[in-house]
Amino acid sequence: MNECIEKVLLSEKELHDRVSELGARITADYRGRKLLLVSVLKGSVIFMADLMRAIDLPCEIDFMAVSTYGAGVKTSGVVEIKKDLDRQIDGYDVLIVEDILDSGVTLSYLMKVLTAKNPNSIRICTLLDKPARRKAKDVSATYAGFEVPDEFVVGYGLDYAEKFRNLPYIGILQREVYEK
Repeated sequence: MNECIEKVLLSEKELHDRVSELGARITADYRGRKLLLVSVLKGSVIFMADLMRAIDLPCEIDFMAVSTYGAGVKTSGVVEIKKDLDRQIDGYDVLIVEDILDSGVTLSYLMKVLTAKNPNSIRICTLLDKPARRKAKDVSATYAGFEVPDEFVVGYGLDYAEKFRNLPYIGILQREVYEK
């Protein structure tokens, strides 16, 4: 897998350190509140696991699965909910945990869907923010790990055609891999 990576963008240590910082900020901001972390599968599962261990508060978790990509590299713009939440979220402070905030189309849609379920609040925590590709101007992250360039990144949960998620770092995928 490593031979398909053009460049390591974020090392294991950089990821660990930033996730710890985000966890400390979330701990301070949500003290005394009923926190529900909602992982957007599949990409955010590794980030979510590390983030929730870095939060020093009681919190609950749930998962949603959505798709806008399929097996390609460009978003289709159509959001499909493949798995909804398993619980009611009224009374919770919801923190959507996402791997990458790219076009914003998915998160804009999720914010509308979740707002209709009457939580106390909804915020976004994204590991990676790619503002150069933002289409949905109504979406921004309260917590963002790293701003990344407009490159195809994989690793630490992010994939290309379901591969590369298990890389312990985030790297830029060689164009030859996805332009075949």
